[in-house]
Amino acid sequence: MYDVLIKNALTARRQPIEIALNGNKIAAVATQLVGATAQQVIDLHGATYVSAGWIDDHVHCDEQLTLYYDDPDEDGYKTGVTTVVDAGSTGADNIRDFYQRTRAKITNVYALINIGRTGILAQDELGDLSKIDRDALLAAHHELPDFILGIKARESHSVVVDNGIKPLLAARSYAALMGGLPVMVHVGAKPPELQDILQAMGPGDILTHAYNGKPNGMVAPDGTIHQFVYDAYDRGVIFDVGHGTDSFNFRTMSIARDHGLDPQSLSTDIYHRNREDGPVVNMATTMAKMLAVGYTLPEVIRMVTLAPAQNMHLLTKGRLRPGADADLTIFTVTAGEQPLTDANGNTRTGHAIITPRTTIVGGKVYDLEATHD
Repeated sequence: MYDVLIKNALTARRQPIEIALNGNKIAAVATQLVGATAQQVIDLHGATYVSAGWIDDHVHCDEQLTLYYDDPDEDGYKTGVTTVVDAGSTGADNIRDFYQRTRAKITNVYALINIGRTGILAQDELGDLSKIDRDALLAAHHELPDFILGIKARESHSVVVDNGIKPLLAARSYAALMGGLPVMVHVGAKPPELQDILQAMGPGDILTHAYNGKPNGMVAPDGTIHQFVYDAYDRGVIFDVGHGTDSFNFRTMSIARDHGLDPQSLSTDIYHRNREDGPVVNMATTMAKMLAVGYTLPEVIRMVTLAPAQNMHLLTKGRLRPGADADLTIFTVTAGEQPLTDANGNTRTGHAIITPRTTIVGGKVYDLEATHD
């Protein structure tokens, strides 16, 4: 007898699937688990989807901060997201305290450590290079190797001031010392130039906010893609959405899709303000925007499951297979008009509404309708 059995479900490709869980692991997966019994049976009657638990690899969820902050569970399991990765809110000075706070959360929480030791206490955390401390960063990673998945460097002018790509170069050097972990790079207003940023990034590094509508973005004024963007993409730099308050543009995303620059991962860059007031709202809304651009449901599900798990080297997450973590998202996709807004106020009408119904984290089942009552 299993602990949990999910019967009569659909994959994102609309294929039948049944999944059994024991403890915090997936025990069995098949089109039909004939004769299986369980202490808890979730029968979806052939009309509801199940996927590996959604992963958001760019959020800001340290509740103790004052600039960008949130409750990990508000960004996480309550919205169908089983795993969040805080992207650089904390640095070597405060990441240990953040780790301790996250242990009480239902959602799986990991972190990218900010290359600046203070984290994001102010907008210009990398304007002073003395805040980049190799020994402090390596010590933090040594203490929290399973929590710290990589390094975050915010490379926009308001953050680095006159320091250009020096923080990024330091981050890449230190990441190599940490076993080759990825570096996630935030891009925004120049300087530094996007070309210089991309040329300093290597395979496995992650460009977040890749599809923004800013002048320092991937699209040239004439609507073409800069050649240096293709070069980085082909070299193995990972392009991540990182929607955020002002970093996702429908036109940029559509042009990129037409030219084969599909995002490998879909993240929200969510924190309390853009969750409560938009334009992000939640992961399901962000996924609906990708459907509105023209991606298929299987493509979008991969962007929030297997792809971020691979990017972050989370080898037991993002997969529906025996032995993987028992993190699952049960959701519906219904026809209906939904107004969708990008970070620049442009709107499109979505025709598929994604609604998470149940989140399973570590084998424990959370009914979202009950959670929101």
